[in-house]
Amino acid sequence: MTSVTRIRCARSHETLRSKGRVDKKTLTENKSKQIQPLKTMFERHAETFQRLGYAINLKNPSFLPKEDIPDIITELIGGKQEQWIGIAPFAHYSSKIYPLDLMQKVVGYLQQDHTVFLFGHGKKEAHQINVWAKAYPNVVPKALQMSFSDQLDLIANLDVMVSMDSANGHLAANYGVPVVTLWGMTHPFLGFAPFQQNQALMVDRTMFPKVPTSAYGKKIPKGYEEAMRTIAPEPVIEKVLEII
Repeated sequence: MTSVTRIRCARSHETLRSKGRVDKKTLTENKSKQIQPLKTMFERHAETFQRLGYAINLKNPSFLPKEDIPDIITELIGGKQEQWIGIAPFAHYSSKIYPLDLMQKVVGYLQQDHTVFLFGHGKKEAHQINVWAKAYPNVVPKALQMSFSDQLDLIANLDVMVSMDSANGHLAANYGVPVVTLWGMTHPFLGFAPFQQNQALMVDRTMFPKVPTSAYGKKIPKGYEEAMRTIAPEPVIEKVLEII
């Protein structure tokens, strides 16, 4: 191995270490493993900026300011009369999506006394959202028809967001909105939880010890297809009600 090759290998290994890929691989191996939290990606990024001479204090963050409620929402339901709950029931990988029949119980209960806004993207997601909107009077599917900018303004005015391990949880956290996250084949200990959020509900690892199976949710081991059913609707509802 030439000196140039050794340097390249060393740099490659350092990159993997700094991004935590080695640790993440260890935490997602199928064999028996100890679950312990890794550095968050926010901490890793802050350390990178620190090495560049830019200190970042994660303990005293400044969140994005709330903007006005989008006109499309004001015209539809008027002003904000009660707490607003956002629910983003979908994710890129099926292994991270809470079973829809269980999510329907969450939606159905919470909308009784609060306004529930549903977020999603795609034809299948839109169909499910519209089904719930027709079934429940206080469920609003308007995010489907809003620009991304308006969606952000709506998210900023929520009292709580319920999200999978997906983008909407991170968007809400940017505004300091409390987020309840539901985790399937992934796990918050991998470092990808929304910023400064600790309201997480995970799969029962006594029944499904291979979780987390991957950092991004790509892998579903045989027999793990229904693992998220170990998260009952009641604890989800309770966490939301505790916050609002």
